[in-house]
Amino acid sequence: MQNLFKFDRLNFLTAGMPLRTGKGSYSEAFDILKEMDLDGMEIEFVHGVRMKSETRELVRQKSKEQNLILTAHSPYYINLNAREPEKVEASIKYIIDTAIAAKETGAYSIVYHAAFYLNQDKEVVYKKVEKQTERLIEILKKEKIKTWVRPETTGKLTQWGDLDEIIRLSKKFDGHILPCIDFSHLHARSNGQYNTYDEFSKILEKVGKEIGAYALENFHAHLAGIAYSEKGEKHHLILKESDMNYKDLLKAMKDFDIKGVLTCESPNIEDDCKLLKDYYMSL
Repeated sequence: MQNLFKFDRLNFLTAGMPLRTGKGSYSEAFDILKEMDLDGMEIEFVHGVRMKSETRELVRQKSKEQNLILTAHSPYYINLNAREPEKVEASIKYIIDTAIAAKETGAYSIVYHAAFYLNQDKEVVYKKVEKQTERLIEILKKEKIKTWVRPETTGKLTQWGDLDEIIRLSKKFDGHILPCIDFSHLHARSNGQYNTYDEFSKILEKVGKEIGAYALENFHAHLAGIAYSEKGEKHHLILKESDMNYKDLLKAMKDFDIKGVLTCESPNIEDDCKLLKDYYMSL
């Protein structure tokens, strides 16, 4: 079991550099996070894992000095169910490259959207994702990369990654794979469900019961306001401009004594992140 981090509470991270950073550096971004009393940052490798080795070392040193937590988000081009073998290979490489960057920057875990259904049977797609995940883990073992690898619950009905699929994969590769629970995606995917204290509690209970208590002690979640339709996610919103019931979610997370990280992906990243942390700490 890969427990390289020991958390005593839930920590609040921004998805990428705070907007206040402007065109500034990681050092400036970290200073802003500390000034705002936030806990860290998810490094966003949206269009490719591009970070120079000297930047990786700087990020590692500065985040460690300032006691900030890092995670990393893989590029959006991943599809482990792609019809073209070269696209599957490229997807594996994106995840491996993200994991290497995580190792070199001292990040806690990596997150990715694993696959699209492409109008195929859900079980067929699951088996393909499972096969590629097995390959992925073997490569990570060979490279001695120890970081939590987390397929994320997805927001669109065309995307592989509902709650049951992510939990099933985590159980299959116990100790290597854990979920990234994106509560906004679950809310959007279900066209408005998963938005009450009881529903949030059932998610947490299910994760803890089916995977194990360690999944709740090494948690990684995403949250933002979200717009959606019957097809699922449309786009992210500022929390207070959405129907996302973040207060009841945070109450549930507090009651379940969740430890780990919650990354805020709202358009006003650091302000909503601060809103979440302040409310959580007030409970």
